[in-house]
Amino acid sequence: MEEQKIIGRGTWIDKLADELLEREKSLGRSTNMIRVESGLGASGIPHIGSLGDAVRAYGIKLALENFGFKSELVAYSDDLDGLRKIPEGLPDWLKDHIAKPVSFIPDPFGCHDSYGLHMSSLLLDGLDKLGIKYKFQRGVDTYRNGLLKDQIHTILTNNKKIGEKIAEFVGQEKYQEALPYFPVCANCGRLYTAIAYEYLPDEKKIKYKCSGTTIGSKILDGCGHEGIADITKDLGKLAWKVEFAARWQAFDIRFEAYGKDIMDSVKVNDWVADEILGFQHPTHVKYEMFLDKGGKKISKSLGNVVTSQAWLRYGTPKSILLLLYKRITGAREIGFEDIPVLMDEYHELENIYFGKIKLDNENKTTRVKGLYEYVNLLKPSSPTPYVNYRLLVQLCKIFREDRTSKVTKKLIEYGTMKEPSSEIDELITLAGNYADDFDKPTKVEVQIDAMTKKTLSELASILSAEKEPEDLQNTIYNIAKSNGVQPKDFFRILYQIILAAERGPKIGPFILDIGRKKVASTISEYL
Repeated sequence: MEEQKIIGRGTWIDKLADELLEREKSLGRSTNMIRVESGLGASGIPHIGSLGDAVRAYGIKLALENFGFKSELVAYSDDLDGLRKIPEGLPDWLKDHIAKPVSFIPDPFGCHDSYGLHMSSLLLDGLDKLGIKYKFQRGVDTYRNGLLKDQIHTILTNNKKIGEKIAEFVGQEKYQEALPYFPVCANCGRLYTAIAYEYLPDEKKIKYKCSGTTIGSKILDGCGHEGIADITKDLGKLAWKVEFAARWQAFDIRFEAYGKDIMDSVKVNDWVADEILGFQHPTHVKYEMFLDKGGKKISKSLGNVVTSQAWLRYGTPKSILLLLYKRITGAREIGFEDIPVLMDEYHELENIYFGKIKLDNENKTTRVKGLYEYVNLLKPSSPTPYVNYRLLVQLCKIFREDRTSKVTKKLIEYGTMKEPSSEIDELITLAGNYADDFDKPTKVEVQIDAMTKKTLSELASILSAEKEPEDLQNTIYNIAKSNGVQPKDFFRILYQIILAAERGPKIGPFILDIGRKKVASTISEYL
């Protein structure tokens, strides 16, 4: 079978950037500056999925720069969006602000000028900690400064055609009557309840009535106010079905990824950009949504979010970048229990990159090295000291007082490291947090044949006994031999069960450090 051609550093990021460049050249557009965009939701607690949109767009920016082109990431915060529901865990008084723009709602946490700015700041904090560079663009400033006024005018003068196309594409008929624009009601300050029904193009004003709306399954009454709003002066917001297109043209955006939950909006926006605004829509890539470990979509309103701030209590920024850059297609269930796997996987990538581990396939080696370079934002540094994360978690469960020095002492005793280092100290802190907060270890798949299972059963019985074996290391060796199992293979199985790794410290002393009965219980789960 013929090997696929390697593009750039061999990753999906390079392939997508190459396709983007070919399309831009075929369209005859200038490639002096290629902007990519990521939309940042500001209506709820931002999670890893929200972060992923911007991180992946930044990957495309890096690939474009690697190909010799100037590029920029525009991080657009949709903070003029209205609050549709109260996210889990936030105060009930927010119900009085439903449908108001999130930038006009007080910050429930009391540390920012508004609810919207607080949520945006959490996401930007996550990006900053990952080393992502961006140009921040707030929605409220975009509209307040009239950056979309020309696009709004063109869209509203073509509202009949757009309303028909929305009905044709996605079956939504409301824009055949109402304009795809929501003014902020001058009386009650709400957004979606004010329905725009007529556009006066010569004056660039709209007539509206605050008559109410349905958000989800709930009816929200309007205040009844009838008014006229100037699209160049008064605040209002385009509907999602047309807003992306307006932004793409106004900011000259050439790439934007999207989640499959907004496929319909993207389809309409592509048409509006191409046919109404005369701006060829950006290159897209559709990604699947992150799910929680129960298979449910991660949702700000459900409260099952995994935030970058919480993740970084247990894992490094590189572990997040690896999660997001490994692939873009396919739905994935994520949770904090993925952190040990990603931490150790990053170390394996590092070993391949620096030649400590050799792969048989040259193209695979190129792709793995490319992934490592993107996880390091194309600035790989020298290898850093590392210890298996699960080993650290196990030791951190044993030593809770004076943890760093005691764990370090054990690692030196095991021969895992020669001397203390600040990098390992940081890993011990992360693994210690994990050990404290998640007591139950993650069970991994281990291939165990009948002979090995019998041997494990004998070992579990010995470990459960009241009397401690005189020489546990030798006892384990002899049990394996007597059952016809190669000791080195049996040790490997034990490392997989205890550490989810192929190797580790000397197994006998290590089991004694963890606790014989605790290890016996862990082994029993595999029988």
